[in-house]
Amino acid sequence: MINGAHVIVYSNDADADRAFLRDVLGLPHVDVGGGWLIFGMPPSEVAVHPGSENDRHELYLMCEDVAQFVAAMKTRRIACTAVRDEGWGKLTEMTLPGGGAIGVYEPRHARPGTMTAKGKSAKPPARAARKGRPARKAAPARKATKARKSKRST
Repeated sequence: MINGAHVIVYSNDADADRAFLRDVLGLPHVDVGGGWLIFGMPPSEVAVHPGSENDRHELYLMCEDVAQFVAAMKTRRIACTAVRDEGWGKLTEMTLPGGGAIGVYEPRHARPGTMTAKGKSAKPPARAARKGRPARKAAPARKATKARKSKRST
């Protein structure tokens, strides 16, 4: 049923931010006319957080190594905040040329599989070993034993 998502970033300088996404982040794009670029995105995910208001949405980009990302942005004179360890990941915010900010983080949480073009679920991305740490292994699937089955049925 759902085969993709379309994210909109509002900007005071849309041309500068489009150039940033194209030239600095290197996102694939198509020109749909008059310089209006639409960008391809890497696999994505959606989370629903509790909140006191509806119609509030956030955009975060994810990367394998946020410190490396910040260093790369520094060489291009793109401002990023200090990296914060939030538990679920390491987070920075980069300032776009138009003045807005987008969060970029290195996730530590489990990642879902992505959808194929036909709306089917694909396997989750493999996690590369982190610096100095081995990759986490998935816990083996638990099989129901007779003892557990009988406990549930009583």
